[in-house]
Order: sequence, then structure tokens, then C-alpha cells
Amino acid sequence: MPDLILYHNDACSKCRATAALLADRGLHPTVVEYLQTPPDAATLRDLLRKLAIPARELLRKSEPEYAALGLDDPALPDEAAIAAMVEYPRLIERPILVRGDRAVICRPPERALELIA
Repeated sequence: MPDLILYHNDACSKCRATAALLADRGLHPTVVEYLQTPPDAATLRDLLRKLAIPARELLRKSEPEYAALGLDDPALPDEAAIAAMVEYPRLIERPILVRGDRAVICRPPERALELIA
């Protein structure tokens, strides 16, 4: 199985549940604590390609920066959303599991099974 990478925030219950689901199956991904080591724009573009979603779908709408930065604008270009996530990484939806050239947002955590089954 290709290496697994888990973009993780230990304060997030969904992240902890996803990590536990993987561990229960004997899988131990490389964990990226994305708040301590934020992804750059190129990494975010690569994640979006693997997720096959537009940038705005990776934004956490519940974060204060989402409204404060006007990220709810439907005309917002992907590059503006990416720039916001680079500057404010807590805007990035989580957890994200990457395996090879595919990725899923593990909400719910069982979505991880799409990559490991």
C-alpha cells in the first residue's frame, strides 16, 4: 500500500477518530500537524487535485476568518481561497487522508475506508 499521509489537528475529534480507525487496521500514516506546519500554495493545489474539488470546498465555513475575509463570495477565485488557507491554515477542512494520487476529507472518519479498502 502506498504511503498514507494524514493532515491532522489533534484538537479535532474527527481527526482523532480517523487516526484511531487507521490504527485499528494496523495503518500508521505520516501525520502532518497542518496548524504547526501549514501547507504552502503548491501543496494545497496538489491536495485539491487529489481531492478533485474546487478550493472553496476545502474551506471551513465555521471559522471567523471565513466571513471576515469575504470567502463566502461565490465569485471567489480558487487562488484567493488558496491564499487565505496558506495565511490562515485553520480554514482548511480536516482531516484529509492522502494515498498516492487520491485523497479524501474524512468527514465522517469512515470516508478513510475509500482509500484503504
